[in-house]
Parts: sequence; C-alpha cells; structure tokens
Amino acid sequence: MKKITILLPAFNEEESICLIENSMNRVTQQNPNYLWSFLLVNDGSTDNTLQEMVRLHTKDNRFSYLDLSRNYGKEIAMMAGFDYIDSDAVIIMDADMQHPIEIIPEMLSHWEKGYDDIYAYRKISKEKWFKRNSSKLYYRLLQKMTKLHVPKGAGDFRLLDRTCIEALKQMRETERNTKGMYSWIGFKKKGIPYVQGKRLNGSSKWGFIPLLNLAINGITSFTTVPLRIASVLGIAVSTVAFAYLSYIIFTTLVFGERLRGYPTIMVTILFLGGVQLISLGIIGEYLGKVFNESKRRPGYFINSFNGKSPKENNR
Repeated sequence: MKKITILLPAFNEEESICLIENSMNRVTQQNPNYLWSFLLVNDGSTDNTLQEMVRLHTKDNRFSYLDLSRNYGKEIAMMAGFDYIDSDAVIIMDADMQHPIEIIPEMLSHWEKGYDDIYAYRKISKEKWFKRNSSKLYYRLLQKMTKLHVPKGAGDFRLLDRTCIEALKQMRETERNTKGMYSWIGFKKKGIPYVQGKRLNGSSKWGFIPLLNLAINGITSFTTVPLRIASVLGIAVSTVAFAYLSYIIFTTLVFGERLRGYPTIMVTILFLGGVQLISLGIIGEYLGKVFNESKRRPGYFINSFNGKSPKENNR
C-alpha cells in the first residue's frame, strides 16, 4: 500500500487544528486505498498551536509535528517538512483549510497515471480585489521575466511524487521561492482547477508587506531581468544625457552663455539620481542574496520532532 503524507505548515493556527483533524479524517475515509500520515510544522507560533499539535499527536499517531526553533516563514517550513518525509508522495496544504480536500482523489488519480507534480490552480478566488489583481499582475510579470513556465493561480497546494521531493531537497538555498522551484525541477505536471474556500478560523498572515516581499523574492530568485533592465535604462539615460550635453555645448558656443535653465538642470539631476538609486537598489537585492547564501548557514533549526530533540531523533 502506497504511503501519502499531507504536509501542513502552520503559524498561529491554534483555532484551525480541530478543523485539520476533521478534514484529514475525512481524507482517509474517502481514500482508504492508501496509507496516510500527516506532518504539521509549527513555524515559531506564539499562540497555542504547538500545544494543539501535541494534543493531536497524542490522540492519533498518524499526526506528527515538527517544532521549528523560531518563525522562519512558510518557504523554510516546507523545506523542513520535506526533510522529515519518507512517503511515496506528498500533498502540501495550508493549515487554514481553505484548500478543498474534495480534489485530492483527482490528484491521486493523475498521480497513478504517471504525473509527478499535480498542482491545483485557483479558478475562483475569494480574496479581496486588490490582493486578487496584484497576484495576477505578479504572475504576469514573472512569466514575462523568466523562461520558466509558472502556472497562473498555482500555489503550494499540490501533490508531489517522491522524485520531486528528492529534487527539492537538493536545493538548499535559504532565499527560497518554492513556486519557481516547482517549475525549475521539471518532471511531468498536471493542473487541476479549484475554488478556494473561505477561511473559517483565525485570520490571514499574508498582509501587503509579506506579499510584497514574497513577490520581490520570487522575481529576483529566478531571473536576472531586473539587472538587465537597470543596465538598459542606464545606457538609455546616459545616451539622452550625452545628447543633451552636446546640445548645451552647441548652444553655448553659438549663442553665448545663458543663465536660464535652472529648473531643467534640477529636473535632470533628480531624474538621473532617481535612476541611479533604483539601479543600486536592484543590484542590492541580488547582492543581499549572494551575501546570505555565502554564509552557508543551515536553513533552519528545530526544537523537537514529535516531542524528541534532534539528538534523540538521531539515536
């Protein structure tokens, strides 16, 4: 019997643990031909999420929990989960249970047909107008800037074959954008549409700033196009500036020195300064990634796995 693990990263989701328990029990009942296990990753929660995970594990040993030493973010939490999974396939879901379990049988069906990465993409989103449309703009920009095909509306809700998990485990960078990694590793993929449900408990942790950081990280992790844009912009501005300088020299030699033009000079200086600062900012984003990766620090540390410290687990 094939073993399937559902990976559930969680940050301050104590109100969702009971919902997770009920939903996962339904998954096992609806798909009895597989051996099911569930891995919850506590990403440095400050509420009672860990205590709820411990309660659930004590009640049902199919539920395991991994307690990270601090809040590392969802990307690293998934990376940690991959390291502790030994199943034939993994299904990644959000702990808020907005991902519908009803499409899991379809995922399993495509997996049995030979697909390695069965991703779910949102057909209808219940998000607010700004968040929904900014997400569309992000995917459009990412697709234009990179050679990778990143499906629109596709997130982390997907089934990954063991082959994909082993490939992802080899990618140890800490500045991660897993959505791009799914595309980068390749393998046979299949998309399934779904309708995102409403959040029943708690509140979303993805505000404007975290989403903006995720978007910038996603673009700078998988394409150097922003650097190329900065270079092209620098060449274009330098060409215009040289042409304007030639014009100033010509008019001065022909018509003599004029005191007029102070506003033009100020606008030109401010424009050039702005272009330089933008270019330095883009370079800084990439340089910051190089700096972080060059330290070669571990991606994460854990407090415990199922209540045991790392030393106890290594025995």
